Amino acid sequence: MTSPYSQHGFRVGFDWGPVGAGVVTGNLVAVVDVLSFTTAVTVATDLGIDVYPYRWRDETAVAYAKQYDAHLAVGRSQAGPGDVSLSPVTIRQATGVTRLVLPSPNGSTITQQLSDGGATVIAVSLRNRLAAAAWANEWLAADPGLKVVAIAAGERWPDGSLRPAVEDLWGAGGFLSALETDGLSPEARAAAAAYDAVADELPTLLHDCAGGRELTQYGYADDVRIAAEVDESHAVPVLKDGKLSNVNLKR
Repeated sequence: MTSPYSQHGFRVGFDWGPVGAGVVTGNLVAVVDVLSFTTAVTVATDLGIDVYPYRWRDETAVAYAKQYDAHLAVGRSQAGPGDVSLSPVTIRQATGVTRLVLPSPNGSTITQQLSDGGATVIAVSLRNRLAAAAWANEWLAADPGLKVVAIAAGERWPDGSLRPAVEDLWGAGGFLSALETDGLSPEARAAAAAYDAVADELPTLLHDCAGGRELTQYGYADDVRIAAEVDESHAVPVLKDGKLSNVNLKR
């Protein structure tokens, strides 16, 4: 029996977090973690840096980075001058980095989770939502059986439960609203409507939402500013062989 949670029968779906990513499956899956994993990925791929997603920064991450001769990002709060972290600011300032292992407990974890499922996985943020949608539209036009799913990563409460993050709802909705199909599930339609309702008020609302306020409180207001560069990136980071690389070379 088909799961009632799978959004079966719709060409476009939407859900939250790693559990949603496991339930609502698609041929093309957009992972959205605006503050900050997928924003950081678009900044990196704008610069020609390949990103290797990884869940935690621990000894296994050190070995993983050595395996690919890649630079391992440090924790945001541990970053000193010249270090690269999940902060998009540090990536934009980086020199000599061509491959980057980027640990993240939310967006990166979901991306890794999806990598073994056979779907094509892309990283989407507010910065590249139009570029990613244009690329997805080509797939939709070419394959009538294609299903596109957007997964909003969300954040975590202290007890480990999912905290839906409105910035990820907006990022996913911005991508979904630009798709050229009327086959959106009710969940996908709700996400697209959420973006459309605030599109004229971004980036102000990104700074005012809980996630934006949190980063600003910890001294990372510039990361929020970069995340609010709506539609300024042409990057379409696609996961292949464990790395996210830009397949859209438009400049």
